[in-house]
Amino acid sequence: LNYDLMEEQKGDENPGRFSFTKTPLPTKQLSCFITYTNPEVHAILEQGFDSSPMFTGRIKGIGPRYCPSIEDKINRFAERDRHQIFVEPEGWHTVEVYINGFSTSLPQEIQHQALRKIKGFEKAKMFRPGYAIEYDYFPPTQLYNTLETKSIHNLFFAGQINGTTGYEEAACQGLMAGINAHQRIHDKPPFVLNRNEAYIGVLIDDLINKGTEEPYRMFTSRAEYRILLRQDNADIRLTTKGKELGLIDDARYNSFQQKLLVINELDKSIKNLKFTPVEINPLLLKNNSSAIKEKTTLYNLLKRPELNLNHFVNVNEECNTLLHDADKDIVEQVEIQIKYEVYIDKQQHMADKLETMEDLKINPNFNFQKITALSAEARQKLSNIKPKTIGQASRISGVSPADISVLMVYMGR
Repeated sequence: LNYDLMEEQKGDENPGRFSFTKTPLPTKQLSCFITYTNPEVHAILEQGFDSSPMFTGRIKGIGPRYCPSIEDKINRFAERDRHQIFVEPEGWHTVEVYINGFSTSLPQEIQHQALRKIKGFEKAKMFRPGYAIEYDYFPPTQLYNTLETKSIHNLFFAGQINGTTGYEEAACQGLMAGINAHQRIHDKPPFVLNRNEAYIGVLIDDLINKGTEEPYRMFTSRAEYRILLRQDNADIRLTTKGKELGLIDDARYNSFQQKLLVINELDKSIKNLKFTPVEINPLLLKNNSSAIKEKTTLYNLLKRPELNLNHFVNVNEECNTLLHDADKDIVEQVEIQIKYEVYIDKQQHMADKLETMEDLKINPNFNFQKITALSAEARQKLSNIKPKTIGQASRISGVSPADISVLMVYMGR
Protein backbone atom coordinates (compact mmCIF):
# COMPACT_ATOMS: atom_id res chain seq x y z
CA LEU A 1 0.00 0.00 0.00
CA ASN A 2 1.28 3.46 -0.91
CA TYR A 3 0.22 5.60 2.03
CA ASP A 4 1.79 8.71 0.46
CA LEU A 5 -1.18 8.79 -1.94
CA MET A 6 -3.78 8.64 0.85
CA GLU A 7 -5.08 11.10 3.45
CA GLU A 8 -3.78 10.32 6.95
CA GLN A 9 -6.32 10.20 9.77
CA LYS A 10 -4.54 10.48 13.12
CA GLY A 11 -5.96 9.10 16.35
CA ASP A 12 -7.40 11.24 19.16
CA GLU A 13 -4.99 13.75 20.69
CA ASN A 14 -6.31 12.79 24.11
CA PRO A 15 -7.50 9.19 23.80
CA GLY A 16 -10.14 8.06 26.26
CA ARG A 17 -10.83 4.71 27.88
CA PHE A 18 -13.64 2.22 27.43
CA SER A 19 -13.37 1.49 31.15
CA PHE A 20 -13.59 3.60 34.31
CA THR A 21 -10.61 1.73 35.76
CA LYS A 22 -7.28 3.54 35.56
CA THR A 23 -5.75 1.39 32.83
CA PRO A 24 -2.71 2.99 31.14
CA LEU A 25 -3.50 5.08 28.07
CA PRO A 26 -1.59 4.45 24.82
CA THR A 27 1.55 6.51 24.32
CA LYS A 28 1.48 6.09 20.54
CA GLN A 29 -1.25 5.27 18.04
CA LEU A 30 -1.53 3.87 14.54
CA SER A 31 -3.11 6.17 11.97
CA CYS A 32 -5.92 5.23 9.62
CA PHE A 33 -6.00 6.53 6.04
CA ILE A 34 -8.66 7.62 3.54
CA THR A 35 -8.69 6.97 -0.20
CA TYR A 36 -11.47 6.88 -2.81
CA THR A 37 -12.92 4.71 -5.52
CA ASN A 38 -13.14 6.20 -9.05
CA PRO A 39 -15.10 5.64 -12.31
CA GLU A 40 -12.60 2.96 -13.45
CA VAL A 41 -13.12 1.02 -10.20
CA HIS A 42 -16.90 1.29 -10.63
CA ALA A 43 -16.75 0.04 -14.23
CA ILE A 44 -14.79 -3.08 -13.16
CA LEU A 45 -17.17 -3.78 -10.29
CA GLU A 46 -20.20 -3.45 -12.57
CA GLN A 47 -18.83 -6.29 -14.72
CA GLY A 48 -19.48 -8.65 -11.81
CA PHE A 49 -23.03 -7.54 -11.00
CA ASP A 50 -24.49 -10.50 -12.92
CA SER A 51 -22.56 -12.86 -10.61
CA SER A 52 -23.42 -11.12 -7.36
CA PRO A 53 -25.94 -12.97 -5.14
CA MET A 54 -27.25 -9.53 -4.14
CA PHE A 55 -28.36 -8.91 -7.74
CA THR A 56 -29.16 -12.44 -8.97
CA GLY A 57 -31.74 -12.94 -6.23
CA ARG A 58 -29.92 -15.68 -4.32
CA ILE A 59 -29.84 -13.31 -1.35
CA LYS A 60 -33.35 -11.97 -0.80
CA GLY A 61 -33.08 -10.61 2.75
CA ILE A 62 -32.97 -6.91 3.60
CA GLY A 63 -29.35 -5.95 4.29
CA PRO A 64 -28.21 -3.54 6.99
CA ARG A 65 -29.24 -0.03 5.97
CA TYR A 66 -26.14 1.62 7.41
CA CYS A 67 -23.30 -0.37 5.84
CA PRO A 68 -24.29 -1.17 2.24
CA SER A 69 -21.95 -3.12 -0.04
CA ILE A 70 -19.82 -1.25 -2.59
CA GLU A 71 -21.92 -2.64 -5.45
CA ASP A 72 -25.08 -1.47 -3.68
CA LYS A 73 -23.61 2.05 -3.33
CA ILE A 74 -22.63 2.15 -7.01
CA ASN A 75 -26.10 0.95 -8.01
CA ARG A 76 -28.10 3.23 -5.68
CA PHE A 77 -25.93 6.32 -6.06
CA ALA A 78 -25.11 6.10 -9.76
CA GLU A 79 -24.53 9.87 -9.93
CA ARG A 80 -21.48 9.60 -7.61
CA ASP A 81 -18.13 9.11 -9.32
CA ARG A 82 -16.31 8.14 -6.10
CA HIS A 83 -16.91 6.66 -2.66
CA GLN A 84 -14.78 6.98 0.49
CA ILE A 85 -12.58 4.04 1.52
CA PHE A 86 -11.19 3.88 5.08
CA VAL A 87 -7.90 1.99 5.41
CA GLU A 88 -7.75 0.64 8.97
CA PRO A 89 -4.64 -1.21 10.29
CA GLU A 90 -5.36 -4.57 11.94
CA GLY A 91 -2.53 -4.27 14.48
CA TRP A 92 1.04 -3.24 15.24
CA HIS A 93 2.66 -6.47 14.06
CA THR A 94 0.91 -7.12 10.75
CA VAL A 95 0.78 -5.50 7.32
CA GLU A 96 -2.89 -6.52 7.04
CA VAL A 97 -5.46 -3.71 6.87
CA TYR A 98 -9.26 -3.71 6.87
CA ILE A 99 -10.82 -1.93 3.90
CA ASN A 100 -13.86 -0.22 5.42
CA GLY A 101 -16.37 0.82 2.76
CA PHE A 102 -15.54 -1.99 0.34
CA SER A 103 -17.73 -4.83 1.63
CA THR A 104 -18.83 -6.86 -1.37
CA SER A 105 -20.23 -10.16 -2.62
CA LEU A 106 -18.67 -9.92 -6.10
CA PRO A 107 -16.37 -12.66 -7.53
CA GLN A 108 -12.85 -12.71 -6.09
CA GLU A 109 -11.10 -11.84 -9.37
CA ILE A 110 -13.37 -8.81 -9.88
CA GLN A 111 -12.65 -7.63 -6.33
CA HIS A 112 -8.89 -7.91 -6.88
CA GLN A 113 -8.96 -6.06 -10.22
CA ALA A 114 -11.06 -3.23 -8.78
CA LEU A 115 -8.96 -2.89 -5.61
CA ARG A 116 -5.78 -2.33 -7.65
CA LYS A 117 -7.39 0.65 -9.43
CA ILE A 118 -7.93 2.50 -6.13
CA LYS A 119 -5.41 5.27 -5.43
CA GLY A 120 -2.61 3.86 -3.26
CA PHE A 121 -3.73 0.25 -3.82
CA GLU A 122 -1.94 -0.27 -7.14
CA LYS A 123 0.26 -3.07 -5.74
CA ALA A 124 -2.11 -4.33 -3.05
CA LYS A 125 -2.36 -8.01 -2.18
CA MET A 126 -5.61 -9.55 -0.96
CA PHE A 127 -5.47 -11.89 2.05
CA ARG A 128 -9.16 -12.83 1.95
CA PRO A 129 -11.94 -11.73 -0.42
CA GLY A 130 -15.00 -9.84 0.79
CA TYR A 131 -18.26 -11.74 1.23
CA ALA A 132 -21.96 -11.20 1.81
CA ILE A 133 -24.07 -12.76 4.54
CA GLU A 134 -27.78 -13.40 4.95
CA TYR A 135 -29.44 -14.54 8.15
CA ASP A 136 -32.94 -15.38 9.32
CA TYR A 137 -34.40 -14.17 12.60
CA PHE A 138 -37.29 -14.79 14.94
CA PRO A 139 -39.56 -11.73 15.35
CA PRO A 140 -38.37 -10.38 18.73
CA THR A 141 -41.93 -9.46 19.80
CA GLN A 142 -42.05 -13.15 20.88
CA LEU A 143 -39.69 -12.32 23.77
CA TYR A 144 -40.12 -11.01 27.30
CA ASN A 145 -37.97 -8.06 28.36
CA THR A 146 -35.57 -10.58 29.94
CA LEU A 147 -34.98 -12.01 26.41
CA GLU A 148 -36.70 -15.26 27.43
CA THR A 149 -39.02 -16.66 24.77
CA LYS A 150 -42.70 -16.55 25.62
CA SER A 151 -43.38 -19.93 24.01
CA ILE A 152 -40.60 -21.98 25.61
CA HIS A 153 -39.85 -21.57 29.29
CA ASN A 154 -36.11 -21.08 30.15
CA LEU A 155 -35.06 -20.49 26.50
CA PHE A 156 -33.31 -17.14 25.99
CA PHE A 157 -32.43 -15.53 22.63
CA ALA A 158 -29.64 -13.01 21.98
CA GLY A 159 -28.01 -11.40 18.93
CA GLN A 160 -28.78 -11.79 15.24
CA ILE A 161 -31.54 -14.29 15.98
CA ASN A 162 -33.47 -11.28 17.36
CA GLY A 163 -32.97 -9.28 14.16
CA THR A 164 -30.06 -7.09 15.23
CA THR A 165 -26.85 -6.24 13.37
CA GLY A 166 -23.58 -5.10 14.91
CA TYR A 167 -21.15 -6.51 17.47
CA GLU A 168 -22.17 -4.29 20.39
CA GLU A 169 -25.86 -5.03 19.82
CA ALA A 170 -25.14 -8.77 20.01
CA ALA A 171 -22.80 -8.45 22.99
CA CYS A 172 -25.24 -6.49 25.15
CA GLN A 173 -28.03 -8.99 24.48
CA GLY A 174 -25.73 -11.88 25.33
CA LEU A 175 -24.89 -10.17 28.62
CA MET A 176 -28.56 -9.59 29.49
CA ALA A 177 -29.72 -13.07 28.41
CA GLY A 178 -26.85 -14.63 30.38
CA ILE A 179 -27.65 -12.63 33.52
CA ASN A 180 -31.35 -13.52 33.32
CA ALA A 181 -30.66 -17.21 32.68
CA HIS A 182 -28.45 -17.15 35.81
CA GLN A 183 -31.13 -15.32 37.80
CA ARG A 184 -33.76 -17.85 36.73
CA ILE A 185 -31.65 -20.91 37.66
CA HIS A 186 -30.94 -19.44 41.11
CA ASP A 187 -34.55 -18.33 41.73
CA LYS A 188 -33.52 -14.67 41.76
CA PRO A 189 -35.59 -11.75 40.36
CA PRO A 190 -35.21 -10.91 36.64
CA PHE A 191 -32.78 -8.14 35.69
CA VAL A 192 -34.19 -5.50 33.34
CA LEU A 193 -32.69 -2.12 32.41
CA ASN A 194 -35.19 0.64 31.64
CA ARG A 195 -35.00 3.07 28.72
CA ASN A 196 -33.77 5.86 31.02
CA GLU A 197 -31.01 3.67 32.53
CA ALA A 198 -29.05 2.34 29.56
CA TYR A 199 -28.96 2.02 25.77
CA ILE A 200 -29.30 -1.73 26.39
CA GLY A 201 -32.73 -0.93 27.82
CA VAL A 202 -33.69 1.08 24.72
CA LEU A 203 -32.54 -1.67 22.34
CA ILE A 204 -34.39 -4.51 24.09
CA ASP A 205 -37.52 -2.42 24.67
CA ASP A 206 -37.61 -1.45 20.97
CA LEU A 207 -37.19 -5.06 19.84
CA ILE A 208 -39.82 -6.65 22.07
CA ASN A 209 -42.44 -3.92 21.63
CA LYS A 210 -41.96 -2.71 18.05
CA GLY A 211 -40.20 -5.65 16.41
CA THR A 212 -38.08 -4.93 13.33
CA GLU A 213 -38.47 -5.31 9.58
CA GLU A 214 -34.76 -4.86 8.83
CA PRO A 215 -31.47 -5.49 10.70
CA TYR A 216 -31.74 -3.35 13.85
CA ARG A 217 -28.88 -1.10 14.92
CA MET A 218 -28.72 0.99 18.08
CA PHE A 219 -28.47 4.77 17.56
CA THR A 220 -28.52 7.58 20.11
CA SER A 221 -31.48 9.04 18.20
CA ARG A 222 -33.62 6.05 19.24
CA ALA A 223 -33.30 7.06 22.93
CA GLU A 224 -35.67 9.73 24.22
CA TYR A 225 -33.55 10.08 27.39
CA ARG A 226 -30.15 10.40 25.70
CA ILE A 227 -29.12 13.39 27.84
CA LEU A 228 -29.23 10.98 30.81
CA LEU A 229 -27.47 8.16 28.91
CA ARG A 230 -24.06 9.79 28.59
CA GLN A 231 -20.72 8.00 28.44
CA ASP A 232 -19.32 10.07 31.33
CA ASN A 233 -21.98 8.86 33.80
CA ALA A 234 -22.22 5.17 32.78
CA ASP A 235 -20.53 4.10 36.02
CA ILE A 236 -22.93 6.20 38.11
CA ARG A 237 -25.91 4.63 36.32
CA LEU A 238 -24.78 1.02 36.40
CA THR A 239 -21.99 0.19 38.89
CA THR A 240 -24.37 -0.37 41.82
CA LYS A 241 -26.49 -2.70 39.67
CA GLY A 242 -23.33 -4.60 38.70
CA LYS A 243 -22.38 -4.90 42.36
CA GLU A 244 -25.81 -6.33 43.24
CA LEU A 245 -25.41 -8.94 40.49
CA GLY A 246 -21.94 -9.93 41.69
CA LEU A 247 -20.18 -8.54 38.63
CA ILE A 248 -18.27 -5.80 40.51
CA ASP A 249 -15.69 -6.69 43.17
CA ASP A 250 -15.26 -4.79 46.45
CA ALA A 251 -12.11 -2.92 45.33
CA ARG A 252 -13.79 -1.52 42.23
CA TYR A 253 -16.98 -0.66 44.13
CA ASN A 254 -15.04 1.14 46.87
CA SER A 255 -13.18 3.12 44.18
CA PHE A 256 -16.54 4.07 42.65
CA GLN A 257 -17.91 5.18 46.04
CA GLN A 258 -14.81 7.33 46.56
CA LYS A 259 -15.32 8.91 43.14
CA LEU A 260 -18.92 9.83 44.07
CA LEU A 261 -17.67 11.53 47.24
CA VAL A 262 -15.10 13.58 45.30
CA ILE A 263 -17.72 14.56 42.68
CA ASN A 264 -20.12 15.76 45.38
CA GLU A 265 -17.37 17.68 47.21
CA LEU A 266 -16.21 19.39 44.00
CA ASP A 267 -19.77 20.27 43.05
CA LYS A 268 -20.40 21.76 46.50
CA SER A 269 -17.16 23.76 46.43
CA ILE A 270 -17.95 25.20 42.98
CA LYS A 271 -21.35 26.36 44.22
CA ASN A 272 -19.76 28.08 47.25
CA LEU A 273 -16.69 29.64 45.59
CA LYS A 274 -17.26 33.34 44.78
CA PHE A 275 -15.28 35.87 42.74
CA THR A 276 -15.18 39.63 42.98
CA PRO A 277 -15.41 41.68 39.77
CA VAL A 278 -11.79 42.87 40.26
CA GLU A 279 -10.26 39.38 40.33
CA ILE A 280 -12.38 37.70 37.64
CA ASN A 281 -13.29 40.35 35.03
CA PRO A 282 -9.87 40.27 33.25
CA LEU A 283 -10.30 36.53 32.67
CA LEU A 284 -13.90 36.96 31.50
CA LEU A 285 -13.05 39.69 29.01
CA LYS A 286 -10.07 37.70 27.73
CA ASN A 287 -12.46 34.84 26.88
CA ASN A 288 -15.11 37.08 25.25
CA SER A 289 -17.42 36.74 28.22
CA SER A 290 -19.40 39.59 29.82
CA ALA A 291 -17.87 41.26 32.86
CA ILE A 292 -19.66 40.98 36.23
CA LYS A 293 -20.67 43.89 38.49
CA GLU A 294 -21.05 42.07 41.78
CA LYS A 295 -19.75 38.95 43.52
CA THR A 296 -20.63 35.82 41.50
CA THR A 297 -20.15 32.12 42.14
CA LEU A 298 -18.02 29.88 39.96
CA TYR A 299 -21.19 27.79 39.58
CA ASN A 300 -23.01 30.65 37.80
CA LEU A 301 -20.04 31.56 35.61
CA LEU A 302 -19.61 27.93 34.54
CA LYS A 303 -23.07 27.96 32.96
CA ARG A 304 -21.71 30.33 30.30
CA PRO A 305 -21.01 28.30 27.12
CA GLU A 306 -17.68 30.04 26.40
CA LEU A 307 -16.19 29.09 29.79
CA ASN A 308 -15.02 25.81 31.30
CA LEU A 309 -13.30 24.81 34.54
CA ASN A 310 -9.83 24.88 32.96
CA HIS A 311 -10.15 28.66 32.55
CA PHE A 312 -10.33 29.10 36.34
CA VAL A 313 -7.38 26.94 37.45
CA ASN A 314 -5.01 29.78 38.37
CA VAL A 315 -7.43 32.61 39.20
CA ASN A 316 -6.61 32.45 42.92
CA GLU A 317 -5.19 30.08 45.54
CA GLU A 318 -8.57 28.55 46.31
CA CYS A 319 -9.18 27.76 42.63
CA ASN A 320 -5.71 26.34 42.28
CA THR A 321 -6.23 23.99 45.23
CA LEU A 322 -9.66 22.97 43.96
CA LEU A 323 -8.88 22.30 40.31
CA HIS A 324 -5.15 21.90 39.70
CA ASP A 325 -4.79 18.26 40.70
CA ALA A 326 -8.41 17.21 40.18
CA ASP A 327 -8.98 14.06 38.13
CA LYS A 328 -9.86 14.94 34.52
CA ASP A 329 -12.85 12.55 34.43
CA ILE A 330 -14.29 14.00 37.63
CA VAL A 331 -13.85 17.59 36.42
CA GLU A 332 -15.64 16.67 33.17
CA GLN A 333 -18.47 14.95 35.07
CA VAL A 334 -19.08 17.93 37.38
CA GLU A 335 -18.85 20.43 34.53
CA ILE A 336 -21.44 18.56 32.46
CA GLN A 337 -23.80 18.31 35.43
CA ILE A 338 -23.59 22.05 36.03
CA LYS A 339 -23.69 23.27 32.43
CA TYR A 340 -26.65 21.10 31.42
CA GLU A 341 -28.40 20.98 34.81
CA VAL A 342 -31.71 22.41 33.56
CA TYR A 343 -31.92 19.95 30.65
CA ILE A 344 -30.82 16.98 32.77
CA ASP A 345 -33.39 17.79 35.49
CA LYS A 346 -36.16 18.22 32.91
CA GLN A 347 -35.41 14.87 31.28
CA GLN A 348 -35.10 13.13 34.66
CA HIS A 349 -38.53 14.53 35.63
CA MET A 350 -40.01 13.13 32.40
CA ALA A 351 -38.38 9.75 33.06
CA ASP A 352 -39.68 9.66 36.66
CA LYS A 353 -43.19 10.55 35.49
CA LEU A 354 -43.27 7.78 32.90
CA GLU A 355 -41.64 5.31 35.27
CA THR A 356 -44.78 5.33 37.41
CA MET A 357 -46.50 3.61 34.47
CA GLU A 358 -43.92 0.82 34.72
CA ASP A 359 -45.19 0.13 38.25
CA LEU A 360 -48.69 -0.60 36.93
CA LYS A 361 -48.46 -4.37 36.35
CA ILE A 362 -50.71 -6.28 33.95
CA ASN A 363 -51.71 -9.87 34.68
CA PRO A 364 -49.93 -12.14 32.15
CA ASN A 365 -53.27 -13.92 31.52
CA PHE A 366 -55.21 -10.69 31.01
CA ASN A 367 -57.76 -10.92 28.17
CA PHE A 368 -57.45 -7.71 26.10
CA GLN A 369 -60.11 -8.90 23.62
CA LYS A 370 -62.88 -8.39 26.15
CA ILE A 371 -62.24 -4.60 26.36
CA THR A 372 -64.35 -3.46 23.42
CA ALA A 373 -63.47 0.21 24.05
CA LEU A 374 -59.93 -0.55 22.79
CA SER A 375 -59.30 -0.18 19.06
CA ALA A 376 -59.20 -3.43 17.07
CA GLU A 377 -55.49 -2.88 16.33
CA ALA A 378 -54.68 -2.28 20.02
CA ARG A 379 -56.53 -5.47 21.04
CA GLN A 380 -54.59 -7.47 18.46
CA LYS A 381 -51.16 -5.98 19.33
CA LEU A 382 -51.69 -6.22 23.09
CA SER A 383 -52.87 -9.83 22.81
CA ASN A 384 -49.82 -10.78 20.71
CA ILE A 385 -47.16 -9.02 22.78
CA LYS A 386 -48.75 -9.42 26.23
CA PRO A 387 -47.04 -6.41 27.89
CA LYS A 388 -46.13 -6.79 31.54
CA THR A 389 -46.84 -3.16 32.47
CA ILE A 390 -48.91 -0.18 31.30
CA GLY A 391 -45.62 1.54 30.45
CA GLN A 392 -44.63 -1.26 28.09
CA ALA A 393 -48.12 -1.26 26.55
CA SER A 394 -47.80 2.48 25.82
CA ARG A 395 -44.70 1.87 23.66
CA ILE A 396 -46.26 -0.76 21.39
CA SER A 397 -46.69 0.47 17.81
CA GLY A 398 -50.42 0.79 17.07
CA VAL A 399 -51.48 1.30 20.71
CA SER A 400 -52.63 4.94 21.02
CA PRO A 401 -52.69 7.20 24.10
CA ALA A 402 -56.49 6.82 24.01
CA ASP A 403 -56.10 3.03 24.28
CA ILE A 404 -53.78 3.49 27.28
CA SER A 405 -56.39 5.74 28.94
CA VAL A 406 -59.02 3.02 28.44
CA LEU A 407 -56.69 0.41 29.95
CA MET A 408 -55.95 2.60 32.97
CA VAL A 409 -59.67 3.28 33.56
CA TYR A 410 -60.40 -0.43 33.26
CA MET A 411 -57.66 -1.20 35.81
CA GLY A 412 -59.11 1.34 38.23
CA ARG A 413 -56.31 3.85 37.79
